Amino acid sequence: MPAETPEEAGLAGFESALPTLRPELHRYCARMTGSVIDGEDVLQEALFKAAQALRDGAAVENLRAWLFRIAHNAALNFIRSRNNETAMKDIVRQDLPSFDEMPTHSETAENLRPFLKLTPKQRSTVILRDVLGYTAAEVAELTDSSVDSVKSALHRGRDVLKQNDSGNDLSSEPLPPSDQEKLELYARCFNAHDFDQLRDMLSAEVRLELVSLERRQGREAVGGYYSNYSKRLDWIMAPGLVEGRAALLAFDREDPASPPIYFILLEFKDDNVLTIRDFRYARYAMADAQWERL
Repeated sequence: MPAETPEEAGLAGFESALPTLRPELHRYCARMTGSVIDGEDVLQEALFKAAQALRDGAAVENLRAWLFRIAHNAALNFIRSRNNETAMKDIVRQDLPSFDEMPTHSETAENLRPFLKLTPKQRSTVILRDVLGYTAAEVAELTDSSVDSVKSALHRGRDVLKQNDSGNDLSSEPLPPSDQEKLELYARCFNAHDFDQLRDMLSAEVRLELVSLERRQGREAVGGYYSNYSKRLDWIMAPGLVEGRAALLAFDREDPASPPIYFILLEFKDDNVLTIRDFRYARYAMADAQWERL
């Protein structure tokens, strides 16, 4: 049987001492935070960091003192974060732009839906040639076609788009009143930095996608998503629709008269938020989005 490594020995000692040390550590964290619940959150964070450090080979002579130092630092970080969030809320209340300054709908001349009227061949050819600017020869290479085939598909596709140009309906179906009320409440809480109420609105099975970055599922995991927003003041959220779907439209707080810089799609189930798709890190999607402010 292989000998136990120093890292394994350190973790074993940590796990065996934890039942005795944990209540004492919790009492400390609870008093530092003023809450047994927040104290447990801080303690879990501290123990996670301690376990990771031991796996990485940290040499510990006095386990109890070492754990208290980690818990102490975790509690200080919690207090600083809470103080910063309180200060941020005070700033938010004093510095909320008027919604009257914001545009009400997208002005982009291009609507994506007409492309759906084309055959796949026509669609790919028109998009590559007229939208992305590839030459006919390049389109032929990309689509494994001949140049003559590309030119034919391009001609027919352009004709279809011209025939349908005057008939594009950009209007959206109205949201159900109950969903609009929840969307408006969500936007108000976001702008007020009342993220605790937003966490209360999450369903137990809520799913989050930070587009191009990460995915999370479950109320506890998704609840942490608001922490980064609590530290920022670079946006103001307005309830709206993106391609007919319920969304928060994120406007630049310093330039609210400009179009939104990104959006967050929301789906509700009963009184709760079921899905969140946040495009903060995929702002390119805003350029072609059809949107309207409610």
